[in-house]
Amino acid sequence: MKVWKESQLTQLSYAQKMETAYEISLNLVKNLGFNFCAFSITSQRSEIHRHQINLNNYPTEWNTKYEQEHFSEVDPILAHCNHSELPILWQEEVFSKTPTLWQAQKQQGLRYGWSQAVHDQNGLCSMLSLARSHCPITTHDLYKNLGYAMFISRHLHGLVAKDLPSSHPKPNPVHLSTREVEVLKYSAIGKTAGEIARILSLSESTVQFHIRGAIRKLGVNNKIAAVIKAARMCVI
Repeated sequence: MKVWKESQLTQLSYAQKMETAYEISLNLVKNLGFNFCAFSITSQRSEIHRHQINLNNYPTEWNTKYEQEHFSEVDPILAHCNHSELPILWQEEVFSKTPTLWQAQKQQGLRYGWSQAVHDQNGLCSMLSLARSHCPITTHDLYKNLGYAMFISRHLHGLVAKDLPSSHPKPNPVHLSTREVEVLKYSAIGKTAGEIARILSLSESTVQFHIRGAIRKLGVNNKIAAVIKAARMCVI
């Protein structure tokens, strides 16, 4: 990891005010190659609606249009993130039922991006979006930057959640082995099974064995979902 990434991640981890944490996140996102960063959080609990937050550096014209046209009611990205923690790329087929939204979004320079959510036991749902006006985002780009985006979204979400009363007991912890934790940590920063094998001096088949074990214990279907759930549970 480059020094500037380490520095910005460290700064973010120490930031305890939302405004400061968002500014650090915005700088990190820009250094990762994205023009725009948006973070929003809402709650299903009526008593904590006052904690709704919507921070972004989108064009003012787009924010106004999004609100005036009530795009939130038809936004497929928002709908996905309200029900899933898996990242979703902004692609034309995702907006197939809302072409007006898709075209209006692109006209404002929000052409290529992805969003991912964090849901917690207190009913909070947050969404982090990274976007840019040039260069399509490939699956490789998404995977390479997923760990950084997860770190940002978890920290920003946590700043809101830490001051709220808990409404649900914490679930029983999942017990991952040391190796399973290690391979998930390296997976979170975009390392392939082959690269992890070389780093840990293991065979690639052994790395795959530990990945499958983590997937099974976490009750998910694939490696990305395992990384997301492990981060959500603070295992990595």
